[in-house]
This record gives sequence, structure tokens and C-alpha cells, in this order.
Amino acid sequence: MFVNLFKHLQTINKHRFLVMKLCFRLGLYWQGLTHDLSKYSFFEFFTSVKYYTGIKSPIDKEIKEKGYSSCWLHHKGRNKHHWQYWTDFYRGEVVYIEMPLKYIKEMVADRIAACMVYQKEAYQSDSALKFYLNSKERLFIPPKTSEKLNYYLTLVAEKPLNEALSIIKNDK
Repeated sequence: MFVNLFKHLQTINKHRFLVMKLCFRLGLYWQGLTHDLSKYSFFEFFTSVKYYTGIKSPIDKEIKEKGYSSCWLHHKGRNKHHWQYWTDFYRGEVVYIEMPLKYIKEMVADRIAACMVYQKEAYQSDSALKFYLNSKERLFIPPKTSEKLNYYLTLVAEKPLNEALSIIKNDK
């Protein structure tokens, strides 16, 4: 467990640094600096250390073991770059709220960085797009948010990263 503590800390730091660099290139300076700070909270950090694998998010292992992730429930409720943050319930119905553009852009940076960290040398420019398209989560993302996310991830997949980020940065 002690080794996992340092490895998880290294993974978080690497992910946050990559997201910060990407966010800065998108003009999202404050978001780059504050991205995923909740991962350092006592609850998220030590829960993630317990379920650390080094090849996938600890959330996946916690879900397999418990059927849900208490860490994820904590995390998504504090980080606006996750579409789940923008869901609510009203009279027994799920309400999906379209995400503000700046958080969609941060989500793109987050997904690129996550793929880079976990896939290491296997990372490809289309990794984040493939992950998104193969995920059932896309079925629950509000339509305009989903369209924009798909558009941005397709740009990243098809164009050089600098060019894709420039287009995304200037998209209003």
C-alpha cells in the first residue's frame, strides 16, 4: 500500500500537469491550475491508493469490487469538467443540463491527458475519441454537449494537436 501511495501521487501529478499544459493552450488558465484538486482530498486520495492499479483509473477497480465508486461520487460532484456534475433529479426524472463550453474544453484536455497517462507509449491521437465512442456514457450526455465533445475529439484525432487545440480555443 505504501508503494501505491507514491505511485498514485505520481499518476495524479502527471495527469494534472498534462491537463494544465493543455488547458493553458486552450486559454483556460484558472481551470488548468485548479483541475482535479479534489484528488488530493483525504477521501479521494486514500480511496484511490487502495484501488490503485497503474493501468486504469482506481475508480474502475472500486466499481468492480463494490458495485459503485464512492471516490467517483465524491469527485464528479466537485469537478465541473465531468458531464455527470451537470445532472440532477426532479420528480423522479433525470435532468441533463448542457455543459458550458469552457468545461467541455476542459473535459477534452482531461480525456487526452488521461489517455496519455494510462496508455503511455500506446497513446494515439485518436485514443480519446475511441474511448468516448466505445463508452456507453455518451448515451447520457446532453445532445449539444455530446456533439461538441465529439467534434473536439475528432479534431484532436484528425489534425496535429497544436492545430486542433487552436481551433478548439477559438471556438465560441
